[in-house]
Amino acid sequence: MFKFFTKKQDDKEQPVDRGEVVPASSLHPSPPSDQEGFFSRLRAGLSKTRNGFTGRLDRLFLGKKEITQDLLEELEEILFTSDIGVATTQELIAEVQAKVARKELKDPQKLKEALKGMISAFLEVPPRPHTAPLPGEPLVIMVVGVNGVGKTTTIAKAAHRFRSEGKSVILVAADTFRAAAVEQLSIWGERAGVPVIKQQTGADPSAVAFDGVAAALGRKADVVLIDTAGRLHTRTNLMEELQKINRVIGKKLPGAPHEVWLVLDATTGQNAISQAQLFNEAVRVTHIVLTKLDGTAKGGIVVGISKQLAIPIKLIGIGERMDDLRPFVPRDFVQAIFE
Repeated sequence: MFKFFTKKQDDKEQPVDRGEVVPASSLHPSPPSDQEGFFSRLRAGLSKTRNGFTGRLDRLFLGKKEITQDLLEELEEILFTSDIGVATTQELIAEVQAKVARKELKDPQKLKEALKGMISAFLEVPPRPHTAPLPGEPLVIMVVGVNGVGKTTTIAKAAHRFRSEGKSVILVAADTFRAAAVEQLSIWGERAGVPVIKQQTGADPSAVAFDGVAAALGRKADVVLIDTAGRLHTRTNLMEELQKINRVIGKKLPGAPHEVWLVLDATTGQNAISQAQLFNEAVRVTHIVLTKLDGTAKGGIVVGISKQLAIPIKLIGIGERMDDLRPFVPRDFVQAIFE
């Protein structure tokens, strides 16, 4: 479940001081029965990645008696073409070579298990600390990303999860460039049962975001999710506007936005990493939400993002259902890929 601006102690919620730096709000795993069902869907959703990655590993290692240079070159190709990325692939290969040189690793059949352990370590990214809102103040989350990554539906699904935990949520339609964007968020807001703060098409996105935070303070909402335009990450002026939204929100509520979620489409592979780097330069990204993992053989991008960017992957999407947006649990991901 979502856990944002309080800490639990003896089953009572204790306030967090303004100056305390805390990890980003955590999403705890669902109850065991639900979690087991989700893991089954996760494994099914990652079938393309598993077949393309571990299936090829199994064929590579089959019948091999020793770890040769040729085998390592083939392994490097499999890692790279699975969208793990050049730098991460090179690091994995270098680590394998070091283990072989130290005679810690000889049997090709054990190489798969060694890779599993290395990849698991890469996925354990520490949370980025940030200042939590005071009790009675809303958790403000700004959601960014390029067009077509599933940003608006991600916001709706996140709102649904917060609502299911009894939290009051406000959505803010700060993507004012497209009338369809405001309309889409309004429809999702209605489905999720949450109000949407909006203005006419062409309004100043910063002003809409300011109004949204003001409304949340006035209504004593728990969470504010701010939708922003699906701006092209190569357009400097649009990135500057994100920075402006960021500043304006902070003027209305010091410390906000408390979290910045970058939504990335897993099917775009390595392009997702370049997007993340540019967005992170413009507005410090605290979390990554990775969508469409069920539709790609490029699930290795999860490893590349974790290792190269050191930005925690908070949520993953593996389907169209409202509850198919879930916390990213590294051990579950690795198990779904390798087993």
